[in-house]
Amino acid sequence: MAKPAQGTKYRGSIHDFPDFDPSRDAEALYTAMKGFGSDKEAILELITSRSNRQRQEICQSYKSLYGKDLIADLKYELTGKFERLIVGLMRPLAYCDAKEIKDAISGIGTDEKCLIEILASRTNEQIHQLVAAYKDAYERDLEADIIGDTSGHFQKMLVVLLQGTREADDVVSEDLVQQDVQDLYEAGELKWGTDEAQFIYILGNRSKQHLRLVFDEYLKTTGKPIEASIRGELSGDFEKLMLAVVKCIRSTPEYFAERLFKAMKGLGTRDNTLIRIMVSRSELDMLDIREIFRTKYEKSLYSMIKNDTSGEYKRALLKLCGGDDDAAGQFFPEAAQVAYQMWELSAVARVELKGTVRPADNFNPDADAKALRKAMKGLGTDEDTIIDIITHRSNAQRQQIRQTFKSHFGRDLMADLKSEISGDLARLILGLMMPPAHYDAKQLKKAMEGAGTDEKALIEILATRTNAEIRAICEAYKEDYHKSLEDALSSDTSGHFKRILISLATGNREEGGEDRDQAREDAQVAAEILEIADTPSGDKTSLETRFMTILCTRSYQHLRRVFQEFVKMTNYDVEHTIKKEMSGDVRDVFVAIVQSVKNKPLFFADKLYKSMKGAGTDEKTLTRIMISRSEIDLLNIRREFIEKYDKSLHQAIEGDTSGDFLKALLAICGGED
Repeated sequence: MAKPAQGTKYRGSIHDFPDFDPSRDAEALYTAMKGFGSDKEAILELITSRSNRQRQEICQSYKSLYGKDLIADLKYELTGKFERLIVGLMRPLAYCDAKEIKDAISGIGTDEKCLIEILASRTNEQIHQLVAAYKDAYERDLEADIIGDTSGHFQKMLVVLLQGTREADDVVSEDLVQQDVQDLYEAGELKWGTDEAQFIYILGNRSKQHLRLVFDEYLKTTGKPIEASIRGELSGDFEKLMLAVVKCIRSTPEYFAERLFKAMKGLGTRDNTLIRIMVSRSELDMLDIREIFRTKYEKSLYSMIKNDTSGEYKRALLKLCGGDDDAAGQFFPEAAQVAYQMWELSAVARVELKGTVRPADNFNPDADAKALRKAMKGLGTDEDTIIDIITHRSNAQRQQIRQTFKSHFGRDLMADLKSEISGDLARLILGLMMPPAHYDAKQLKKAMEGAGTDEKALIEILATRTNAEIRAICEAYKEDYHKSLEDALSSDTSGHFKRILISLATGNREEGGEDRDQAREDAQVAAEILEIADTPSGDKTSLETRFMTILCTRSYQHLRRVFQEFVKMTNYDVEHTIKKEMSGDVRDVFVAIVQSVKNKPLFFADKLYKSMKGAGTDEKTLTRIMISRSEIDLLNIRREFIEKYDKSLHQAIEGDTSGDFLKALLAICGGED
């Protein structure tokens, strides 16, 4: 079993079994596999209750007692995923890693994700043991095999990592931190093309502690996290490897929590990944992984495994997990500290927002107006030309085209487009042709007209727009519908939900920084209204009004601090607590505000994913978000989408839409990630 460093707490989930007797265990396993069939429950229970060191002793005793190889017998008796898991547990970690890498580079194709995961996350000592184990098990040189199976910068970085020569964590130089920041900036953002060698050298050799300081300083100097620069400057497997290295430097347990989540979310389970991580981390940092998993994904690792696997395989994985964590939304103390630190990071991160649609170079509204007229004249319509022009111009440029079209032809471009195209494509193209505030005003009007109200559309727009955007929407609504937005909301909604929407529709959110003392008071109000504070300090109606005021009027920066203080004060996550303690539209609008404060691009990425998952597509939501975010943060949304769902927004759109609607959406999407 891996021993923790002196003075540190053991963070594995598997411990040495007390009163261990390798001969007795060897006999028990032999009995479990003797005769017809095998006692899988007995095998599972015994092997998952012993540390790796103890399992090696059992293997030795088994050979001494029966002259047989225990791993070979287990392979013969067991099958499928359960066999892979149990056999993985029986190998020393270095040999388990060696086998995974051998499988990853054998046969046709390479499992790059496996190579990245292992080589980006292991310590110097683990790398050296891996190289020796590979040599011992396969009589081959691991570096030579990696070179033979990979190429380019990806190969170079893997070779650097294989050396296991990263500096020790006490090697930190303040002068060198500044130099590394400058070198990385000049190698990427400031250079025509990218100097990949600098990224490889610095990220492959500097100590973790040093690199954390480099990342902090890089953010302060450039205004963007190092991850954003890597995504912008690198590509393919090399980009994925470098991002994995950065994640492991920031927090190896968080990297594995994310890998486990992605292995189980959506349709199908990536069992090889799930097995590899559960086996390799069970005696290293499984408790840390569990805490971060609960913090990031608001569910326990245990519950996700339970819902995603079955049979003996499931029972063995749950034993390795080591237990279920607290009720939904609550953190045990260590996890609360992790959550607090994550909020601390999010409070300082200034991510540059980027759209996918930008003003066209050499813009000529006259030529565009003529091309559109030609595309709609005569028999039939040239949809490709319409899509190409409108999706590759900024909204300001589209307004110039509308004006020029009317000046040249005495016709209304919007009316002509309406008569020539139809369905989902028409909604998308006509939406793109409207000024953003008028488009949002129309979406709000449609959400409130007729029988029933589309509360989700009201929430999505009013909970996410800036003050300036809200005020522009109010003006556009009044201009287009001769009625104030506030009056419309009052007529169509009721109760607390109406009060919240009207508060948001005033566009009076504070725009300053955080006030720590005020944040603690606000967190206390949140704790009291959500009924988890020990001593309520006011009547319920007054608290509800204060809570609404906090969420609807405080600045985003201040609210991040409130959520952070809430975790510190209660060990709960504010979003999860709202979901648990509230209901209906009030819950939904508060959750939307919290998610928007936490990470607005991720909020929209989730909405886009939900609009396309399962049977049928919610074209209205898909269209609305693609139009409204195309010039604001759609590039950021794309990055959050692939990060969370392990497939690109481009792929999701491609798999869920068709025809000209698909073409136009992909043009707005702006590329494949």
